Amino acid sequence: MSESNTTFQPSVFILTGLRGLVGAHLWLGPLLSLMYITTMVGNCAVIYLVRTQHSLQEPQYHFLSMLAGADIVLSISTLFSVLKVFLLGVYEIAFDGCLTQLFFIHTSSSMGSGILVAMAFDRFVAISHPLQYTTILTNSRVAKMGLVALLRGIVLMTPLPILLKRLPFCKGQTLSYSYCLHPNVMKLACGQVKINILYGLVLVIVSFGADFLLVVLSYVLIFQAVLSVTSRKGQMKALNTCLSHIFIVLIYYGPLLALTVMHRVSHRSSPLAHTVLGNIYLFMPPMLNPIVYSLKTKQIRAALRKSFKIQRR
Repeated sequence: MSESNTTFQPSVFILTGLRGLVGAHLWLGPLLSLMYITTMVGNCAVIYLVRTQHSLQEPQYHFLSMLAGADIVLSISTLFSVLKVFLLGVYEIAFDGCLTQLFFIHTSSSMGSGILVAMAFDRFVAISHPLQYTTILTNSRVAKMGLVALLRGIVLMTPLPILLKRLPFCKGQTLSYSYCLHPNVMKLACGQVKINILYGLVLVIVSFGADFLLVVLSYVLIFQAVLSVTSRKGQMKALNTCLSHIFIVLIYYGPLLALTVMHRVSHRSSPLAHTVLGNIYLFMPPMLNPIVYSLKTKQIRAALRKSFKIQRR
């Protein structure tokens, strides 16, 4: 049979839950709903506090509110398809809807990665050049850095749905997750997929790979600056301001790196491992970001208490 008779562009894709775990939807649906609520409330609270509290009008908190905005977009991008699968048992997603979803997932992820780089630079300036901190990171420069992260994500990720749209599909319609990702959709395609593979690899290197290297470079410079501080107390105080960011970087890039490797050697890894890592990558950082920064940053805790006191009056 010729390829023209066996290839097609599907009207829908079939999403999956946690394959290999029988009855997972019975407990995952409520759990994911709680995670989404926590994510939305936490990140909206961060944006509200940064906008309304004078004590948080500093570059690091503006970057944090940008990260919260990217996390909200990422969560909304996956919300409906994930809850349809685990709460309603509806597994179909329209072809165009799938392409739209993966665009927003990858764009918001890229923006979040860019903001993490900006936050690392913010910590470097604060520790290495504390007296010039506000003159180097002015409100205008902070806004421009956020805009660059957003535009970079849009420009880099726009070709993804376009490149997928041109392909025929001959390897079924079932995806590995309860949402759409470019590598997962691409594996169902046939024909000239080399462009998609190469562009996907370039994206990983240029966007996330370069961002991670810049974060590492920033912390190398930060540690050098910390070692130049004479007092032990001063060193610990400087490092303490970076702990929240370091933790977020680890939970963001760790699963992303593992997921990228798994997509390259998918024949050696179990489908369950794919799904679990994919869910950790998309769900955990947006939920944990506001929690970690609230627990570790006394200015945010103070602003939160002040906001509650005002609302009680």
